Amino acid sequence: MTGVLTFLGGLAGLLAAGHLVIRQASRLGIRMGLSPMVIGLTIVAAGTSAPELAVVVQAIAADDTELAVGSIIGSNIANVLLVLGLAATLGAIYVRSRAVRVDIPVMIAASALFLVFALDGVIGRADGLVLSIGLVVFVGWTLRAAGAGRPTTEPDQSEDTPPPSVVPTIAGLVAGIGTLAVASPFVVRGAEDIASSLGVPELIVGLTVVALGTSAPEIVTTLVAAAQGHRDLAVGNVVGSNIFNILLVLGATALFAPSGIAVSDDALGLDLPILLASAVACLPIVAVDHRLNRWEGGLFLAYYAAYLSFLVLDATGHRAKDPFALVMVVFVIPLTVITVATIMLRQRKRLRTTTSKEGCLDRHVQ
Repeated sequence: MTGVLTFLGGLAGLLAAGHLVIRQASRLGIRMGLSPMVIGLTIVAAGTSAPELAVVVQAIAADDTELAVGSIIGSNIANVLLVLGLAATLGAIYVRSRAVRVDIPVMIAASALFLVFALDGVIGRADGLVLSIGLVVFVGWTLRAAGAGRPTTEPDQSEDTPPPSVVPTIAGLVAGIGTLAVASPFVVRGAEDIASSLGVPELIVGLTVVALGTSAPEIVTTLVAAAQGHRDLAVGNVVGSNIFNILLVLGATALFAPSGIAVSDDALGLDLPILLASAVACLPIVAVDHRLNRWEGGLFLAYYAAYLSFLVLDATGHRAKDPFALVMVVFVIPLTVITVATIMLRQRKRLRTTTSKEGCLDRHVQ
């Protein structure tokens, strides 16, 4: 019971601090003249990754690499399958072309690098350096692209509205970061106590309890945006957060960890491939018509439920674990791939037919 209370108390502190960091950092971005798009892709994405960063740094300091790796992997899987799935069930999510052309491919590349770097069982300093450089390139390119397309005047900024004051904003930002540092040890300590009391590996706790807790900012902001009709922001929030989780959280901690970050065989054999598969699953679904439909969101939720079910069966040593995995690998996943591919081909043919008819009509009118 003490472990649960410690975890919940630390998690509440993380969420409050994360919200404060996002709000103050956004104000600082406005003060610097950044556009809302740039703030969302950089500052908000980094802010929603702040709880993961705090937990991972504390876990590495406590020499608990399984919890650190599990929280990153589990958070990214939850962001795609759970958060996007829930948002899509509220209504189709229309995806901007930039997300299809740039952001989702970057997320897939970062996930692939994570898997490749982990093949030797450790994310070393050289790997962390590559990931950190990737973050600098991504943020720099985003700022440059936004600057090239920025209008000379800012229509959203009223001349009568003074910009946020710098000193209180920086003070609030420092307070939020300080709260993250204070709250994160409670989350790690509580998670370790929960794992010990339940007799389950800390990797499982990181993949489930800690991952869902640190993903709470993404879940809340995405569902609120979807409920208010801003469903296109859901993909940007999730994809941006996943990019920062790998390039910033994993990269920075691996860069400064003395012995690197160890990756267990269990994570390498199951969880990292699922992380990459969930990232890849976003691209073909949104590439055809630039939207994530309700049934596709339901499919994401079903896969996340199946993944959690397998983790529970594996952690408890249930005899149904192997038959469950066999059914998923041999029947469910291939059938889903065939179904999605068939629907994509039909949609592509339908789009080509519509485009061809419109071209013929234009020529006829001329």
